[in-house]
Amino acid sequence: MDNIKIHDKYFEPFILFDKIESSISKIAENINKDLGGKTPIFLVILNGSFMFAGDLLKKINLPCEVSFVKLASYVGTKSTEKVRQLIGFDEDITGRTIIIVEDIIDSGITMENVLGQLDSMGAADVRIATLLYKPEAFQKSYKIDYIGIEIPNDFIVGYGLDYDSQGRNLKDIYKIIE
Repeated sequence: MDNIKIHDKYFEPFILFDKIESSISKIAENINKDLGGKTPIFLVILNGSFMFAGDLLKKINLPCEVSFVKLASYVGTKSTEKVRQLIGFDEDITGRTIIIVEDIIDSGITMENVLGQLDSMGAADVRIATLLYKPEAFQKSYKIDYIGIEIPNDFIVGYGLDYDSQGRNLKDIYKIIE
């Protein structure tokens, strides 16, 4: 794999698809084991989680429902620390089990916003599945139930993650070269 350029930034290979796929299999295996007998709703956070969600759901052996919410908190390579809801969630989730499917958790601000909304809507059990987790950047105290890969606090693109709307289509994950 070679370095790539997106807009004005250069990125180097970081996580190959084989490792991503292996991590997703482990997450799915744990969800299937933990939620046997339940019919969860998978709430996919767009845009970044679309590839992770597609690959994860193919490995889920439970009856389930899938819904989407579109949130935004980044401009360029920086978090604005303000979460904007662009497409909302309107299902009745009272008493339901929800699994939030997120591409990456760094500061935790976006997820905290989602957790608050789901709590106010009456969800019985809310779990979080994230492909990537940045423990150095995490500022919150809630539990993350399913973590694929812990990574350092680098800016990354690929496998659903973007830099100013580009790079989401890359099969592997790349990190910025500073």
